[in-house]
Amino acid sequence: MLSGEAAPATVDINEWQVPWPDSRPRDPYVVSNEEVWFVGQKADYAAILNPQTGEFERIDLPDGAGPHNIIVDERGAWYAGNKAAHIGKIDHEDHSITQYELPGDGRRDVHTQAFTSDGDIWFTAQGANKIGFFDAETKEITLHDVPTKNARPYGLIVVDDKPWATLFNSNKLITVNEQGELKEIELPRENNNRPRRIATTGDNLIWYVDYVGGYLGRYNPDTGAVDEWQMPGGSQSYPYGMASDDNGYVWFAETGLQPNRIVGFNTETETFTTPADVPSGGGTIRHMVFHDDTGSIWFGTDANTIGQAVISY
Repeated sequence: MLSGEAAPATVDINEWQVPWPDSRPRDPYVVSNEEVWFVGQKADYAAILNPQTGEFERIDLPDGAGPHNIIVDERGAWYAGNKAAHIGKIDHEDHSITQYELPGDGRRDVHTQAFTSDGDIWFTAQGANKIGFFDAETKEITLHDVPTKNARPYGLIVVDDKPWATLFNSNKLITVNEQGELKEIELPRENNNRPRRIATTGDNLIWYVDYVGGYLGRYNPDTGAVDEWQMPGGSQSYPYGMASDDNGYVWFAETGLQPNRIVGFNTETETFTTPADVPSGGGTIRHMVFHDDTGSIWFGTDANTIGQAVISY
């Protein structure tokens, strides 16, 4: 840190109790102030929350889908069929489901997805140790082998139509180079750096949370420089879900502490905000997204809630 003072941003956290018990609601995707999609990983559903009314609408998915992540555009809601080796598209009108099966044999566990500007989808497949690409026009899926064995590709974002992902069982990030080949980036602390989620700021710097060591890290693709900051919760923080906002902050959840805490980092002053406890306790917050229209961070919790952290600067 450059200063002993906390960064000034604060969050006001609201939560909605999901009506289907012990279903692990996760990975919300905000379409509007009245439409927030998410999936129930342990109960094979996708759902829509209207935060204005508190109403939920459930869409049952194929048995055993094990949905892990969902992203939404005008074509439909695309869920990761983590346990059933497919990407599924839910039609907006009648909620019919089209499945796109991953090619090959063995583990094909779609994990985290993100759109390109053309509506294609990059995704990670953790157990399969692959980075995947779904062509929206041809509907073809291509799987790329990660060079490091058993690296467990995990969190993923798309920057300038290129994927950036964490390799959770290593101290590495991964992306695609100009030749279209996978490129691994080694981070410090080989034995106790395990990057889990990833984000980017407006300057195209890449940020990650180190789940094992309790650090926030920054990688500069132009210079190759890596900088790290120990989190407020230290080595016991186990940071997991993370997101960046439109005001120069990176946000993350410290899940090793109970209740879970939401913490921000001012990337200009290099200072952390005062941690904010999650009212439900959180259990574990696995993924977070920023919604600019509401100026808030959205997340799901193992306490069976969907949460919104409204940011004030």
